[in-house]
Amino acid sequence: MTGRPFPAAVFPGHGGLDGATARRRYVTVSFLFWLPIGMSIATGVLLFTERGMGLAAIAGFYAVHSLTAAAMELPTGGLSDVIGRRPVLAVAGLLNLTAFTLIGLGAAGWAIALGMGLMGLARALSSGPAEAWYVDTVHAHAGPDADLRTGLARGSSATSAALALGTLLGGGLPWLLGLAPGLGQWLADTTGGLVIPLSVPALLGALVEGVFVLYVLSALPEPPRPRTTLRRVMGGVPAAIAAGLRLGARDALIRRILLTASAAGAALAAVELLTPGRAAALMGTAESGALVFAGLACAGFLCSALGSQLAPLVARFAGSSERAVLASLGLVTLGLTLLGLTTHAMSPLATTVAVTGYGLVYLGLGAAGPNENDLLHRRVDASGRATALSVQSLSLQLVAAGAGLGAGALPPGPLPWLLAATAVLAGALLWVRRAAPAPVPPHPGSSATEGPVAAPVPAGPLHDTAPEEIHPHARPT
Repeated sequence: MTGRPFPAAVFPGHGGLDGATARRRYVTVSFLFWLPIGMSIATGVLLFTERGMGLAAIAGFYAVHSLTAAAMELPTGGLSDVIGRRPVLAVAGLLNLTAFTLIGLGAAGWAIALGMGLMGLARALSSGPAEAWYVDTVHAHAGPDADLRTGLARGSSATSAALALGTLLGGGLPWLLGLAPGLGQWLADTTGGLVIPLSVPALLGALVEGVFVLYVLSALPEPPRPRTTLRRVMGGVPAAIAAGLRLGARDALIRRILLTASAAGAALAAVELLTPGRAAALMGTAESGALVFAGLACAGFLCSALGSQLAPLVARFAGSSERAVLASLGLVTLGLTLLGLTTHAMSPLATTVAVTGYGLVYLGLGAAGPNENDLLHRRVDASGRATALSVQSLSLQLVAAGAGLGAGALPPGPLPWLLAATAVLAGALLWVRRAAPAPVPPHPGSSATEGPVAAPVPAGPLHDTAPEEIHPHARPT
């Protein structure tokens, strides 16, 4: 595998899709996958509580989800590079369909834990294949120098919009069902207690996942991969994992991207852990605080969507994707600092400043993501693209888990916020200097004295399992 660009004519198998069509389908897939997850955000804890689960058990359910996603992130990323993007995405949708059904109907702890575990596995499977399919398809049509930022930005915006809309639907449906006298009790009596108003968003999410699977199978063509066996698949996945782990070690730019993902994980951990308590303290009760946080979370997703949509514009004004990442992370640092400085203040001015800081965090993260991934896809070829995205997601998730534990152990006050701001500032400073282009070996027939040429870096030894035609060239909030 040389990493040499091929002309667009040798990229068969993507159904002749042009860039605009591929972009629309990528946006649709992103929206359909994340809409049910957004619907579960507002009602998840309340549903488990209504089923008789204590807080310790609920924390355990979410731990099952997080640990499963982290443990399977790299293996499933490698699987996508071995057997294809479409089948892995379809399996992720089927797992989520099963998970939402178990969560919506399950009254026993084991059923809910199993559902959360399946959702974590689906999260790991979905980390990278859709985006990798989009980049592969665009490169097949327009070559390795095609613009990616616009499509990546719209996909990220669709994810954020789906989470925002899903949060509103998930919180509003049980409330609307409660307006009809006796409807909730009728649902419970008719189904033997399996269906209650709080479980309706999860069951509706299962239906959406069915639509997602059908759309993936019908709308995402890709080149046929070599016929393989279970033994070859199992042999190719560890190679892809090892290649992913070597990415940061041998390429300074990819190392920056992974460290930046870690900084984003620290920021998200602080925001997601500390904001609900601040909302409850502001409103005086946990119930009203939860309602305020749901609205604030929806606003955060919308800010993230706006930031993603503005990512290409930020890159043009800044002069490059690297400078755009620097500016975006500076915005995140400012937002976390504002949240830290207003921790103990409850005045209207302080609350306004804190809400502004919250919005800046998500706006900056939304603008940084597409520009980081634009740089990543120009550095990694098709045989390891999904693996690289999984390594990036894993970096974010692991640091988010550790940062969350650390923030919870610190005394309440500005310190957790300011430490998160410091971590993001350190990530921003990585982008002050531009990275050198990646050198590639001289092509056959070229002079050995020629200088290095910027080119995608192959992610690993997948010659036997990746199609030769497509060699060249994520945690939402």
